[in-house]
Amino acid sequence: MSRRRRPARVEANPLEDWTPKTNLGRLVKEGHINSLEEIIANNYVIREPEIVDVLFPELRQEVVDVKLVQRQSDSGQQKSFRITVVVGNGEGIIGIGMGKASEFVPAVRSAEARAKMNISLFRRGCGSWECRCSDPHSIPFQVQGSSGSVTVTLKPAPKGTGLVTGDVAKIVLRIAGLKDVWSITKGRSRSSANFAKAVVDALMATYRMLPPQEWQTPGVVE
Repeated sequence: MSRRRRPARVEANPLEDWTPKTNLGRLVKEGHINSLEEIIANNYVIREPEIVDVLFPELRQEVVDVKLVQRQSDSGQQKSFRITVVVGNGEGIIGIGMGKASEFVPAVRSAEARAKMNISLFRRGCGSWECRCSDPHSIPFQVQGSSGSVTVTLKPAPKGTGLVTGDVAKIVLRIAGLKDVWSITKGRSRSSANFAKAVVDALMATYRMLPPQEWQTPGVVE
């Protein structure tokens, strides 16, 4: 007597049941906007993490800082987790956010949602005079970022150098898809949250400048 095979369980996609609450969310779900470049060009503000889930379904995340916060209230001493999460796809997308909750998992989810809403672009390249290759393994030029008392300077490095920086910065740079970077850190780098934010701020600075490789003469179409 043959046994009947049970039908395979089909996992429901939560984005199919997502009802956008903002105009940008509706444009993304309807397919009118398909890239982060369009969002930035039109000065839209991301207020729903589902927007990023639609545009970048393979986004990676990493916890860079965990702190247990205590405060005294009328009902007694209360404890909560403060988590810092960085997200990226390794191809020019990076974001960082902080979340707080009484339990660990909700705090991580809150930090992840904030990181997605703070997502931005950055440029990869090879700005090292010792390398001069076309592989985007580093950054195109020297940049600087800061958060709190921490200031981080990132410099392009040749292939094979690796990530010459602290452990927290290594996590952020690996999520960003960078392999060779020199760095100089000033300030209280023991604050992991500010250290990570300073690195992300430095990466975002690469998008505020247009490198010579992307210069184009007006009126000339390649």
